[in-house]
Amino acid sequence: MTQTALDKAFAAMDAAPGDDAARLRFYDRLAGAELFLMLTREAEEDRIDPEVFEVEDQSFVLAFDLEERLSAFAGRPVPYVALSGRALAGMLAGQRIGLALNIEVAPSAQLLPAEAMAWLAETLGHAPQQAEARPEQVLPPRIPEALVTALDAKLATAAGLARKAYLAQVVYEGGGRGHLLGVTGALPGAEAALAGAINEALVFSGLEAGALDVTFIRDDDPLAAELARVALRFDLPEPEAPREYRPLAPGMDPDAPPKLR
Repeated sequence: MTQTALDKAFAAMDAAPGDDAARLRFYDRLAGAELFLMLTREAEEDRIDPEVFEVEDQSFVLAFDLEERLSAFAGRPVPYVALSGRALAGMLAGQRIGLALNIEVAPSAQLLPAEAMAWLAETLGHAPQQAEARPEQVLPPRIPEALVTALDAKLATAAGLARKAYLAQVVYEGGGRGHLLGVTGALPGAEAALAGAINEALVFSGLEAGALDVTFIRDDDPLAAELARVALRFDLPEPEAPREYRPLAPGMDPDAPPKLR
């Protein structure tokens, strides 16, 4: 049997019910996973009609992290749409509908109530603070390894959207201290996607969003040179071919929630 990242994250969470870090890692995997949502009929543009069932007066949609798991559950060809966990959470927000994940076909099978999906959508909707003040002093970072690992993983998914990111401790005018992530070489229009990835790294490492400021700087900015001297550097993967970043039209972006009929 294929073991997926969601299976592993669920097993770790299930083995340590009091471990908040394990719970956050599961929701991190869920947000980033491609899910196959079972529909009652074929999708029409950006509108879908998901299969909904009731359990103890609660409503749930059915989604699976592998196509074969959807097929095994349905036992027949059924219409479906593929979307990310974060897009599904956004779609369900405010609908009072939960998620039946991998029901009957995987070790990660579970019912996530509407409250859990609303929490995930709200959590993913928060963005880190974008720094406007320029730091007076730049120092090596002093930040938990969990955040470094999370940032490295998330920025690796942003191939081609920027060239580098520098993490440093900074001192602002007036003596205020904090940590700054300076991103260089960001493509025009890609700032929101990069901020979203950074936000997820913060959230799912268990740290408060206010623990990190974010700024987008030019390669020739003097701050970039200061950061390069002492900061922890993240090199973002290069795209397979040069491309211009453009937001996709509604219904074409796997991370933009479709509308319910």
